[in-house]
Amino acid sequence: MKYGHFDDAAREYVVTTPHTPYPWINYLGTKDFFSLISHTGGGYAFYRDAKMRRLLRYRYNNVPVDAGGRIFTINEGGDVWSPSYFPYRTDLDSFETRHGMGYTRITGSRRGLHASVLYFVPVQGNAEIQMVTLTNESDHVKTVNLISFVEFALWNAEDDQTNYQRNLSLAEVEVEGGAIFHKTEFRERRNHYAVYSVNEPIVGFDTDRDTFLGPQNGWDEGVVAHSATSGNSIASGWYPIGSHNLEVTLQPGESKESVFVLAYVETPQDAKWESKGIINKTPAREILARFDTPEKVEREFAALKNYWDDLLDVYKVDSTSPELDRMVNIWNQYQCMVTYNLSRSASYFETGIGRGMGFRDSNQDLLGFVHMVPGRARERILDIAATQLPDGSAYHQYQPLTKRGNDAVGSGFNDDPLWLILGVAAYVKETGDLAILDEMVPFDNDPAQAAPLMEHLRRSFNFTMDNRGPHGLPLIGRADWNDCLNLNVFSTEPNESFQTAPNREGGVAESVFIAGMVAAIGPEYAELARLMGDEDEAARAEASVRDVVEATERHGWDGKWFRRAYDYYGNPVGSASNEEGQIWIEPQGYCVMGGIGLEDGRAVQALDSVRERLNTPHGSVLLNPAYTQYKVELGEVSSYPPGYKENAGIFCHNNPWITIAETMVGRPEYAWEYYKQIAPAFREEISDIHRLEPYVYAQMIAGKDAIRHGEAKNSWLTGTASWNFVAVSQYLLGIRPGYGGLIVDPRIGAEVGEFTVRRSIRGAEYVIHYLNTHGGRNAVGDEGGFKPASLTVDGAAWEGNTVPYAPAGTTVAVEVRF
Repeated sequence: MKYGHFDDAAREYVVTTPHTPYPWINYLGTKDFFSLISHTGGGYAFYRDAKMRRLLRYRYNNVPVDAGGRIFTINEGGDVWSPSYFPYRTDLDSFETRHGMGYTRITGSRRGLHASVLYFVPVQGNAEIQMVTLTNESDHVKTVNLISFVEFALWNAEDDQTNYQRNLSLAEVEVEGGAIFHKTEFRERRNHYAVYSVNEPIVGFDTDRDTFLGPQNGWDEGVVAHSATSGNSIASGWYPIGSHNLEVTLQPGESKESVFVLAYVETPQDAKWESKGIINKTPAREILARFDTPEKVEREFAALKNYWDDLLDVYKVDSTSPELDRMVNIWNQYQCMVTYNLSRSASYFETGIGRGMGFRDSNQDLLGFVHMVPGRARERILDIAATQLPDGSAYHQYQPLTKRGNDAVGSGFNDDPLWLILGVAAYVKETGDLAILDEMVPFDNDPAQAAPLMEHLRRSFNFTMDNRGPHGLPLIGRADWNDCLNLNVFSTEPNESFQTAPNREGGVAESVFIAGMVAAIGPEYAELARLMGDEDEAARAEASVRDVVEATERHGWDGKWFRRAYDYYGNPVGSASNEEGQIWIEPQGYCVMGGIGLEDGRAVQALDSVRERLNTPHGSVLLNPAYTQYKVELGEVSSYPPGYKENAGIFCHNNPWITIAETMVGRPEYAWEYYKQIAPAFREEISDIHRLEPYVYAQMIAGKDAIRHGEAKNSWLTGTASWNFVAVSQYLLGIRPGYGGLIVDPRIGAEVGEFTVRRSIRGAEYVIHYLNTHGGRNAVGDEGGFKPASLTVDGAAWEGNTVPYAPAGTTVAVEVRF
């Protein structure tokens, strides 16, 4: 069942009913100011940090789920409704929400009145714009009241939801014409406030929630909305809000536009006040003046569209599959940019108060956006590296506002250091910017401990090599990529976190998955060292990688698949000898990606085991059989019900590793099948089962052991986005950057028999046309690799599949035929 449709020409998803299984959201914002908005106007806004600079309040686990948010009420002679349907649930003659690139437009109509609200955050400026257009489609004059509503958060989102004995005495506001200034706590340590303004004359306002709703009323019962008469209330403690009341008269066929602006404003510390107790409104007036007419708003909106046009023009495909094209050209890249901006901090499943930016998360996210914004990728790499600890380990998370490591979680996740190498390698391949490796970067944000970025990578590599267990495999530490596999934690206390509980001393738990990472990422470090002229270091790294690969071949293989780990006691995890959790997906993907087993058939055997034991029509589960009892030596992974999250859920993040692995062993049909199983555009027809947005990836889909197999959770902020873009763009379509040129190596199923990719890199544009004239899969080459039958560059036959980088400003035509 579908609840809308794609409009590919407009780069929009069109939701045609308010009654989706769960709120379907979009993200507004490109740099510092961000908003989450659902298809019915719910959500919230914040400046840079979703915990410390929250502008609007949102209640998680609420009933209804999406209550509150942004409400525009239309009262026409006592007939009360909203174009977003909620909260009044008044029947509408039409409803439509269009989620686009950085904007959302919600439209509703009733009794001859058409109401449309455009929401977006401009490319430059810390504000959410809300432009309301009312159109009289009837044959008689209409006079209505248009009433706005937002509820302010008291800045610190965690404290806002917990410290009521203090918070209910804090609220302070000022009102100046159509501008409502939320200045709570401004007279103490803060130098920032919020403003919610409208560019039209108002007949009333409210800043106190109880006045607006009435004591203990629900959102649909608000006395101001139903009476069309505002209370002109001034908040004094309790619950501060912003509401404007406009009276609008429309002739038949007439339209009127009103611009509402929600903005974040900072003032110089020594210029906070206009006069005693009156905040300095000059910077707010400057922001509001930029958007005080519909014409100015349209110019800003056009600039936003141009911004996304430029980003999405870097990699484009034109194929025989519309689902493939819309994922690659629009939604997958868009989601990659959103995850770049927010990591895992703020969604409808992440509250924005429990974690900051992830070290491993941000490095993997970089893989999906580096081609669009390489300059900002460079900044992100330096920010991440600055949180690394001197021994090469890393804080697992850091706060985006302070860029300091998060002490609450700390370090000890032993896969973290290697991801920095992968992120830097991706950036260097994309840009050729070796100078970044000479950049001086502090350890633990201590300038006294600054060292070149290359030294950070060396310590990352050495940390892994220096922390190996009795089998010669890397130690897992607190956990590796799977944070729920806690082999050294042994938690029996229900009130402690698995991720912050202390490790038991003396553990020798090892990770076969990290060994696969060494095999795949270690050579990248060696090549970077070689590019920097350090051949001895490159040779040392390559020898160390060989040691780990040999240890994996001896101790990581279980007979039909790669083991997952060795636990605290030295017992295998992910082995046929285990009662449950016999096979895990992560090492099957990453060991093959590292080339382990490609020559002796183990890689194919491991992937055959994935297909037999783990794959389902909704994707491949993380492990099998699912755990049915808690195992203290394994930790959190065995605490989930079977089929959910890491306990045999379809953890989508690792599915593209299997897709990539299948291309490497020469089985593109399987790779294409696996790609389609979790790509949201291919799941749109089963939205009633999937439940979440059919335009972005979810972190998890319930596995075959779950009661609701196929149901998704945790959409938007997931490494699934970047890894699936890598899988489809670099391996299925086969266009990926190398250090010395663009590698052209398509390995896609015969269903996509022809496609053209336009790829911009280092200032040049490559137009790659692929045609499969055989209707079957490509041949396996002499080296066991996957080679096209013929390759031409600018019309001339070409040996190999690496096309050297061309001078900036040139266009290179590449033809691939099989």
